[in-house]
Amino acid sequence: MKFKRRKKKLPSKIYSVAKACRFCNEKTFEIDYKNAKTLRTMITDRGKIIPKRISGTCAKHQRLVATAVNRARNIALVPFTV
Repeated sequence: MKFKRRKKKLPSKIYSVAKACRFCNEKTFEIDYKNAKTLRTMITDRGKIIPKRISGTCAKHQRLVATAVNRARNIALVPFTV
């Protein structure tokens, strides 16, 4: 008994617009571990750092955000978890 093979349905191509880094666009916007208000926008409600593919920050500023969040966590300005 022969079975017909189904053709695999290829996913449609999805193009996304590259997000601009807000730290590069606004030169006055600084990343500082003491500025908890800015850092809270870069973490989720569970306390995880938002990845750069979602937030749109460049690699350089994402590294600076990660170190700033970790420093703020150590001195209890930003929570580790909920």
